[in-house]
Amino acid sequence: MPDVIVIGAGLGGLSAAIVAAAEGAEVLVVEASSSPGGKAGEACVDGVSFDTGPSVLTLPGVLADVLRLAGVAMDDVVTLIRNDPAFCYRWPDGVHLNVFQDVADTVSEVQRVFGAEAAADFESFMEYSRGIWESAAPHFVMADSPSVGRIAALGWTGVRAVMKIDAMRTMSQSIRARVRSRHLQDLFLRFATYNGSDPRRAPATLNCIAHVEMGIGSYGIQGGIHRLPERLAEVAQSLGVVIEYDARVQQILVEDRVVSGVRLEDGRQISAKCVLANADVAHVRKRLLGEGHASQLNPNGVPSTSGWTAVIRRKNEGQERFSHLALFPERYDAEFEDMFDHGRPPQEPTVYCCDQSIAHQRPGWGDASPLFVMANAPAEPESGASDPQTWPKLKTQVLNRLMRAGVIRADDEVVWERSPSGLADRFWDSRGALYGAASNSPFSAFQRPPNRLKTPGGLYLASGSAHPGGGMPLCIQSGRLAAECASRDGAWR
Repeated sequence: MPDVIVIGAGLGGLSAAIVAAAEGAEVLVVEASSSPGGKAGEACVDGVSFDTGPSVLTLPGVLADVLRLAGVAMDDVVTLIRNDPAFCYRWPDGVHLNVFQDVADTVSEVQRVFGAEAAADFESFMEYSRGIWESAAPHFVMADSPSVGRIAALGWTGVRAVMKIDAMRTMSQSIRARVRSRHLQDLFLRFATYNGSDPRRAPATLNCIAHVEMGIGSYGIQGGIHRLPERLAEVAQSLGVVIEYDARVQQILVEDRVVSGVRLEDGRQISAKCVLANADVAHVRKRLLGEGHASQLNPNGVPSTSGWTAVIRRKNEGQERFSHLALFPERYDAEFEDMFDHGRPPQEPTVYCCDQSIAHQRPGWGDASPLFVMANAPAEPESGASDPQTWPKLKTQVLNRLMRAGVIRADDEVVWERSPSGLADRFWDSRGALYGAASNSPFSAFQRPPNRLKTPGGLYLASGSAHPGGGMPLCIQSGRLAAECASRDGAWR
């Protein structure tokens, strides 16, 4: 009998398994699919593999810290790539802006494109963003899930932290008060999409994401983002973790309000001292536990956004090369109105691209590279019955926008695509939401499901839909926190 069963071999599950095994637990990971990674997936067409999920790594120190607990150096697991410029931004009026890994270089670029006033605003906003991160990270990201009581117990330290994170204004309000350039406002508003939220409602605390990406830095992974879960699985196995693929969990077993193991779809029951669930919280609540055992897993606000994603076989000859590119629409606010007020894809979507041959040094098809493309879209409706023409229409809009911008040619081929409906089918009960619930309230950090549940005992949550939230580094941190909670509880001793 294993001490710990981890449900799911996504980044959060693998992180949890590594931390638990490093502390002496016998760990079994059960994964529904045939490979690790979860949403950090991979596909292969004509002998060329490419990423189908996240396309940039931030906060590499979070990953390094988890590996350090296992006695492994990050450089021995993955090779990080710093592309410069890191991002290219374009607007319909012809404005092009490059963002670099060094903030000072970006300030110089902003001054070149927009002038001294805009450069001063940008530099000031980055300082403001850094201040939020330094106040918020210790209490709302790196530590156990926050509560009013825990913050109050910190005394003046907690009060000062709350005062510095700008939680009572929205992202949009704070950005517009600090930044005069409409183009730069768009750039900073875009960071709300990094956890699928609405900048008109999300707390200004999330403005710290600008510092996380542009201040701390953004990275590629040599060979592709999917190399990360593959390597983490290898690290876990080197610590004695057993990973069983094609093993879908049907139910988390509970006896006398305490978890006792899991039942798989093939009928097997596996006992364990505790269970760490690296699955969407909605799936844990609706299917794995059942309503009678999910008192702390009530629905938490509206779901985060989803996205239509594709990979294009883009010919290299005669075309501009870049690592990451974002094409903004004429009026960026309309994108959030469409998704959050009207529940529809943007009528004029922002289009994001990642050339994986440059960003991650992935090999292509000789004369062509895998170009990952994404347009934000709302999660699937509760009924799951969206208009069948919705996604083909959005696809046409995206491809036309890319052709008008000269990013692709008419003969460049879409070799893979996935709609929010497809994402919902792949990750049960997620509705295709990429990050669990949207952070559209100043109290979002306190409402997100915690890593440790009061009941049933012995169940811990590790995913982007639990504390501390979505995105690769936060999923990794969620796994670490869940395993550390279990360890402090003596769950396997």
